[in-house]
Amino acid sequence: MTENAQQQPASNPELPTQYAPAEVEGKLYERWVERGYFTADPKSEKPPYTIVIPPPNVTGSLHLGHAFQHTLMDALTRRKRMQGYEALWLPGMDHAGIATQNKVEQQLAEEGKSRQDLGREEFVERVWQWKEEYGGKILGQMRRLGDGVDWSRERFTMDEGLSRAVQTIFKKLYDDELIYRAERIINWCPRCLTAISDIEVDYQDDNGELVSIKYGEGDETLVVATTRAETMLGDTAVAVHPDDERYAHLIGKRIKLPLTDRTIPVVADTHVDPEFGTGAVKVTPAHDPNDFAIGQRHGLESMTVMDERGVITVHGPFQGLDRFEARSTIVEALRQQGRIVAEKRPYVHSVGHCSRCKTTIEPRLSLQWWVKVGPLAQAAGDAVRDGRVKIHPQDMSKRYFDWVDNMHDWCISRQLWWGHRIPVWYGPNGEVVCVGPDEQPPTGEGWTQDSDVLDTWFSSGLWPFSTLGWPEKTPDLEKFYATDVLLTGHDIIFFWVARMMMFGLYAMDGEPPFHTIALTGLVRDEFGKKMSKSNPNSVDPLDWMDAYGSDAVRFTLANGANPGADVPIGEDWVKASRNFANKIWNATRFALMNGATVEGELPDPAQMSATDRWILSRLNAVVAEVDAYYDDYQFAKLADSLYHFAWDEVFDWYVELSKTTYFAGGEAAKVSARVLGEVLDVTLRLLHPIVPFVTETLWTTLTGKESVVIADWPADSGFRDKAAEQEIELVQRVVTEVRRFRSDQGLQPGQKVPARLTLDGTALAPHEAAIRQLLRLQPEGEGFSATATLPVAGATVALDLSGTIDVAAERKRLAKDLAAAEKEKAQATGKLGNEAFLAKAPDNVVEKIRTRLAKAEEDIARITAQLDRLPEA
Repeated sequence: MTENAQQQPASNPELPTQYAPAEVEGKLYERWVERGYFTADPKSEKPPYTIVIPPPNVTGSLHLGHAFQHTLMDALTRRKRMQGYEALWLPGMDHAGIATQNKVEQQLAEEGKSRQDLGREEFVERVWQWKEEYGGKILGQMRRLGDGVDWSRERFTMDEGLSRAVQTIFKKLYDDELIYRAERIINWCPRCLTAISDIEVDYQDDNGELVSIKYGEGDETLVVATTRAETMLGDTAVAVHPDDERYAHLIGKRIKLPLTDRTIPVVADTHVDPEFGTGAVKVTPAHDPNDFAIGQRHGLESMTVMDERGVITVHGPFQGLDRFEARSTIVEALRQQGRIVAEKRPYVHSVGHCSRCKTTIEPRLSLQWWVKVGPLAQAAGDAVRDGRVKIHPQDMSKRYFDWVDNMHDWCISRQLWWGHRIPVWYGPNGEVVCVGPDEQPPTGEGWTQDSDVLDTWFSSGLWPFSTLGWPEKTPDLEKFYATDVLLTGHDIIFFWVARMMMFGLYAMDGEPPFHTIALTGLVRDEFGKKMSKSNPNSVDPLDWMDAYGSDAVRFTLANGANPGADVPIGEDWVKASRNFANKIWNATRFALMNGATVEGELPDPAQMSATDRWILSRLNAVVAEVDAYYDDYQFAKLADSLYHFAWDEVFDWYVELSKTTYFAGGEAAKVSARVLGEVLDVTLRLLHPIVPFVTETLWTTLTGKESVVIADWPADSGFRDKAAEQEIELVQRVVTEVRRFRSDQGLQPGQKVPARLTLDGTALAPHEAAIRQLLRLQPEGEGFSATATLPVAGATVALDLSGTIDVAAERKRLAKDLAAAEKEKAQATGKLGNEAFLAKAPDNVVEKIRTRLAKAEEDIARITAQLDRLPEA
């Protein structure tokens, strides 16, 4: 990175009349990258500041959620870089095991092939080809948004270095007996043909059926209810509560299982709730996690009755049927035998679905690899409890603890070909060997490697340190670990955050992977509804960038970013942000045309007008305010503060108040031009992390320097002038009050009105010319006759409205409005005075009427005041 050198004289700046984002954004971004502004140096003596990007899927494209979080991460990193930190924002992508394999299998299907036709090695090579050709679309879109990431350090979870990290930590966990292989119930997707973790299951209410079935014969019968009748073929017991007297005579006996030639025992288990349903529960250990636990306690057989595609495998009339087809067929068979006691349809209940393909999940007994999370989760919880890691906002900590304190062992094996293959070999005599990255796998006849791959989230969990070179002790790892902040959505605590905490603490000797977890909400539409590709409210952020510019999209997203809260966004808000960018452009252009400059030192405050001292005082207060908001991750507040300071105070007040000074010329004009240059310089630097493109163009034009990206972050000089602030507040009160009166009288904003200003003895006297300019007030002249007098802020403004409005017509209009307001008041008062109405009406209806009454009373007071101010017709 170069020093911020002067590139051109600042005395002859030129800007186009209009800001055209499409013409500058791409060129500016490429210039930033080429000049190495985003490339971090591990040898630097600057303090480090590190963020690793939550790696998007290689199959994905930029959506508003990405744009939202990337805007905030970019703002944090750009500011720290300007503050003198060696800032690293590290990019990369996740290999997305299931999603990517599905993409390539779909491509093969179009060719009439399957992955089995290619074989494993050729199929994996085909996936790599797909990745090079189609993957990574989102990386180009990140450039469009302006992400200031270090592209020289771009990583991929399947690249050589990260694969080495995965094999290293697997071996370490295995040797420490924190990874094991066991047969347990897992979530199985019959479409993706793989196990998936609990947090990759989406639960939704489905319309199903609840069927009550009579088990047993004669006096030894009981009734069980199920939503999955097909699983009864795998029942190996019926469970009842040991204290349930209804079934005490059956405990320990065997009863007939319908539709089979088997008998099954009745067992007593405290897991059963005697108050729920019939108090008897069918037990299918191979197809339900709770039943599996009961089976383990009672030594029951586990019978798998479906294959990996959800097809019945039990010999008999149902063999070969799909699980859902078998369900209805089995119920009909039971009905014919008189075994159906009750049927309820529809029966709405929560059903798990694969988060990727939406197929109904099938709980299935399977031999899989697991991480023993107990000690790892304990460490992840302790790191937050003892303050080594802070969660922001703090009230989100409960969700974190709810997860890490109650985490089950993690199934990490997936029945896929794309991913990190499990580094375990099996020998011909039952040997099991786990191989590290520097070890040679066993060879010889009969040795085979485990065919499964690791869960994608396993490699993602290593992201904060594997991307920096771990397990090697690299300069990057030494300089940039631990990272400073993880900024991500609160919905991903379970998927990713907890796993990074567990692995980071384990691999890095107790040093957590980040100091702060800053949690955001989710982006929703302007009505608060969740955006989805299947709904018409889904928005492609690139469309908005094309129409309004990347800065407009970024500012809109930042302006809605309250910690942990969801972010509503609509196109009108993006348009408003575009207008803000245009306002910055036009106001800066005007300032430059009128001599605004950053050359030379700021004049002594004694040489400045109260207006100059006021804006510098406010500027320093805003610098301090913005710094505090950044440190607290209050992006919405800092964006709002900058918006109102820039638009309202700088452009609408300071520039307008100073126009008379500029036009008059002389030393005062030179002082104000230097102050305006200072204010613009600092304001543009404050805005830069959020709206980098427009600020780069304007700041380099204003200062003549190389780039605002490498400019110093503004510091609060401590200058405050409360007297000047109070003085300008008086000016603002006068201007605001008279403007309101003019509007009430129906005067056009540019319409000139004769006026007499009595400002003697007030702090307003030096500002008479500016007040007249802002309010379009002419000198009183001959024949002046005050028709309205406004006392405000210790001053008096007398206006002659004769000839400017039709007084009679205005009185008639106001009288009509007054009558309508009084009618509204009477109706509201009548309803609120009616006890019978108040007793029946809902609270929200009553509150609306109270609001209408208050509004009517305000209107009556306002209109009456307007009438009193009008001259007689």
